[in-house]
Amino acid sequence: MTLPSSAVRLTGHDLVLREWEEADLPVMAELFDDPGVAYRTPLASPFGLDEARAYLEMVRRTRAAGDRLHLAITTDGHKPLGEVLVSLSRASMGYAIGAAHRGQRLAPRATRLLMDYAHEVLEIPRLVLEIEPDNAPSVSVARALGFRLTDEEPAQVEEKGRVLTLRTWAHDR
Repeated sequence: MTLPSSAVRLTGHDLVLREWEEADLPVMAELFDDPGVAYRTPLASPFGLDEARAYLEMVRRTRAAGDRLHLAITTDGHKPLGEVLVSLSRASMGYAIGAAHRGQRLAPRATRLLMDYAHEVLEIPRLVLEIEPDNAPSVSVARALGFRLTDEEPAQVEEKGRVLTLRTWAHDR
């Protein structure tokens, strides 16, 4: 369960997942400076160029440490439409889609592509998604990909002054 030293680029389901680049900072700020993203994720809000730069530094740091892989979701290998990630230490996944790009099934397609990579290449036997019960779009993604709701007690997490109740969904290889 080790990340490769070379850049990861995954293709399939009419998508190209690639690692974030410095040139992506303006688009990253546009994608993540969104009330829906702010509400459901730990990302800073507002999310401008300074926050994008700090986020890219964190992405690179956790990648270098071998813990996480954050990939930009694209259809052409260039313009990011969102992000999908996997944490090796937690065997968990996450995603965020820019508001202008929702409704295109990007989250399930990108998550499927990275999930298959995580199971087959990174050899992670069990992956989890942590989802709030009222997050219907993410629950729909989990179900579409064959994740099942576990019997684990919901996790209570405080984020940005709000208590989140996260249910665990699991996918076994």
